[in-house]
Amino acid sequence: MALFPEFKVERLTNGGTLADRVCDSLIQLINSDDFPAGTRLPSEMSMASRFGVSRTVIREAVSRLKSEGMVESRQGSGVFVRKGNLDSPFRFDRNVMASMQSVRQVVEVRQALEGEIAALAAVRRTKAQLAAVKQAVKRIDEDVAKGSDGVDADIVFHRRIAEACGNPHFVALVEFLFNVLRRATQITRAIEATKVELAQQVREEHRAIVEALVAQDPEAARAAARLHMERACARLASLDDDGALRRFVDNPSEEIAFPG
Repeated sequence: MALFPEFKVERLTNGGTLADRVCDSLIQLINSDDFPAGTRLPSEMSMASRFGVSRTVIREAVSRLKSEGMVESRQGSGVFVRKGNLDSPFRFDRNVMASMQSVRQVVEVRQALEGEIAALAAVRRTKAQLAAVKQAVKRIDEDVAKGSDGVDADIVFHRRIAEACGNPHFVALVEFLFNVLRRATQITRAIEATKVELAQQVREEHRAIVEALVAQDPEAARAAARLHMERACARLASLDDDGALRRFVDNPSEEIAFPG
């Protein structure tokens, strides 16, 4: 087994808690084959000493690796790196919000999904599901009128469309991507709020998706959903200062001066 590297917290540039950082470091070791499949991890005490953190932090980081299927406990023997397998969940790097480019790449993934989800929803949606989609759109406008950023309502809108497509795997994927992109959604909605025409553009994009669902037109729904995501990506790209993005991610309450 390769020597376990010394962990110096002050040299890390990525954000997150100590457990996040330890977990990321262990993942890097596993993915780089420093800890190949079958390797036993050092003891909690040894890792705590080398990482310069408490055993509680180590325990939390290892627990996350277990939940992600990367390591397993063997009674009386310790914790071992698992072989690659299908039950290991898909994951994005925690630092995906570190640059505008990486955020746009994830939005592109969502763009491909949203188009197909909307197309299926147009064909399969029930009257009750259509009503739920319409209610979600209405709630976005109501929340914005009250001074909210409308992020929660926006997420509900896209979730309702996913539910209407009749495929629970799409719903799970949308939920996963929103967990990754919640901050990016906050940023795009903040950008949209700086100009009346942008806010109106978003409303028209949502309306086009709903109209396609009403007409049960899968091609129109696919096109409307993809256009919505393309424009969302463009609005996000209008904030091209990665430093501003990084500050917003680390301090979400901080106001950002958007271009306008």
